[in-house]
Amino acid sequence: MTTLTASFAGRTVLRVGYGALQLERLHARRDEAVELLRRAVELGVDHVDTAEFYGFGFANDVIRETLRPEDGVLVVTKVGADPNPGGRLPLRLAQRPEQLRASVEDNLRSLGVDRLPVVNLRRLDTGPGLRPEGDQVVELDDQLAVMTALRDEGKIGAIGLSSINLDGLRRALPAGIACVQNAYSLVSREDEDMLQLCAAEGIAWVPFFPLGGAFPGLPKVTEEPVVHAVAESLGVAPSQVGLAWLLHHAPNVLLIPGTADAAHLEANLAAGKITFDAATLATLDAIESRSNELPIG
Repeated sequence: MTTLTASFAGRTVLRVGYGALQLERLHARRDEAVELLRRAVELGVDHVDTAEFYGFGFANDVIRETLRPEDGVLVVTKVGADPNPGGRLPLRLAQRPEQLRASVEDNLRSLGVDRLPVVNLRRLDTGPGLRPEGDQVVELDDQLAVMTALRDEGKIGAIGLSSINLDGLRRALPAGIACVQNAYSLVSREDEDMLQLCAAEGIAWVPFFPLGGAFPGLPKVTEEPVVHAVAESLGVAPSQVGLAWLLHHAPNVLLIPGTADAAHLEANLAAGKITFDAATLATLDAIESRSNELPIG
């Protein structure tokens, strides 16, 4: 049996939250986006993950309109990339200290708050996706210096890290780290040592791609025959098995699955109540872990 709540940035939150990236799919139906987020709060969600570059500010705008102080929702945002409308990619890296500060200001403005409870520094040292080049290759210590300054100024409450490697996390620990967001799932457990370090240090582990890679060529939890067999035996969806495994695997895991669909939202939250017996858990644990780096070529 897993506990349904965990500690995060001095708060106790439900272990299954909501990632706001998919809200942009409702860009043309703003009322539906607001309704979906309200439904999440009604279902108990008190941890929402967002970024200024989600839908070029649309996600933050919906959060600002929908969430009220009395909802008690911990809103976590991230810096290290900015919106890039019209570009080849919808975002551009923004790793330099002055860009991190500007990104914090952008999030404060779009969310309509004077303090961001948690801000993740998206480093891009590991995992699938972009890597910094040129003037975007910045020392971690320089980035942490501006993040801690922003915390001292009261503009952010706590610092998180994203796409960080184990050495970087160890170097960052003295700065006080609230969470780590790395790509991690049942089929891609390369960061196991980092997860365990976070557990020992009381740091929340908030995996993105919790069901495997969203890019072609990366392993996916829902393509595993064992996962399908377990799902069938329990009468749940394979995706729910993948989410539930993460919650069983370590007590500091928090999930932020995203969706633009209310039924899918309810299914994601229901994964928090799925239990596995020892034999089932051992069967899932035995699934091979594969790389979540994008194949070259």
